[in-house]
Amino acid sequence: MSLQDPWVFWPVILALGVSTYLIRFSFIGLLGDRQLPVWALRLLRYVPVAVLPALVAPMVVWPSATGGQTDLPHLAAGAAALLVGALGRSLIPAVAAGMGTLYALEAWPLPL
Repeated sequence: MSLQDPWVFWPVILALGVSTYLIRFSFIGLLGDRQLPVWALRLLRYVPVAVLPALVAPMVVWPSATGGQTDLPHLAAGAAALLVGALGRSLIPAVAAGMGTLYALEAWPLPL
């Protein structure tokens, strides 16, 4: 039995949809009209800040472009984005610094 079988695929899609709905409903439907504790609100402020690095870190450390091997251009791009983001506290310049570093080092004619 594989996921390509329609008798497996659609129940899996349905189960994932229901579980996603229930997870979201637990916060919006059950807690939507209540005041959250101060400690919970303080912790929730850091969720957006933690999501982007969690999505980007695997692409920096184990890039699929190199077959999962860590390389200098990706590490340097991550470091440049981190440095500019920490110093400037702005997303767009940090992303631009990371992209510029990656593209510059990828185009570098000498092997790194």
